[in-house]
Amino acid sequence: MEIRWNRNPGTGWSRPEEMVVLEKNGVVWLSFPALDDTGLVRNGFSTRHGGVSRGCYASMNLSFSRNDDQAAVMENYRRMGEAVGVSTDSMVLSWQTHTTNIRRVTEKDKGKGILRDRDYRDIDGLITDIPGITLVTFYADCVPLYFLDPKKKAIGLSHSGWRGTVKRMGGATLNEMKKAYGTDPGDVIACIGPSICRGCFEVGEDVIEEVKKAFGPQGAEGLYCAGKEPGKYQMDLWKANRKVLEDAGVKPANIHTAGICTMCNPDHFYSHRVMGDSRGNLAAFLALR
Repeated sequence: MEIRWNRNPGTGWSRPEEMVVLEKNGVVWLSFPALDDTGLVRNGFSTRHGGVSRGCYASMNLSFSRNDDQAAVMENYRRMGEAVGVSTDSMVLSWQTHTTNIRRVTEKDKGKGILRDRDYRDIDGLITDIPGITLVTFYADCVPLYFLDPKKKAIGLSHSGWRGTVKRMGGATLNEMKKAYGTDPGDVIACIGPSICRGCFEVGEDVIEEVKKAFGPQGAEGLYCAGKEPGKYQMDLWKANRKVLEDAGVKPANIHTAGICTMCNPDHFYSHRVMGDSRGNLAAFLALR
């Protein structure tokens, strides 16, 4: 399937995107070559295409909590897993509430959130060093963060909306990987997935004040610009998360940004800002081979 991305002139993004579009049996998803080329992981980010959900959930909805038909969602997971090269029984799902809480995933967690109930709440990030476990997190404009430590052979996958970004979710994930696996951020390949661009992400003064507190007056410069109306601003989540990762010790050359906006492309992605609650959810997948 050939996809041409819509672009908001105010995106602030001039580099080519660093993800590729893949298709298998009608399922269309995106993948980071920077991760694939290591030969250590399987990774993916879903689109709306290739599932069986209907109506406002059409078609690749990956949320069990949005009143979609549960059998349809399970079939969507089966199809997405087959495309990426992972099984549903290997998956472990987050329980996102805009925290910076990270769960260290082990063999006993396999299937939680998809084949059996989760015994945890308020988890926006997942890490593991066990091959064959698939980490899964959810999106509809917020930022997916992928982490691979090729030396310690450990991975992380985290959800970072504006709240997670100002709380430095990327740094929190790296800290947990360091504690659990001895990860050196300087070795890590980090990827910033499809999410809302600066040109689309309009926020108020209250959010900008949080940005200033988190990054300092000088550090916050360039992370937002004046909006179209007085008291409104355009926040750059891609640039802010890149700064978080660099501040945490990830080398700039090892940070890869999709550069693809979910709100600009509602035909291909679910977007909360476009659709509100009448929509499905996208998902990010990451597994050690």
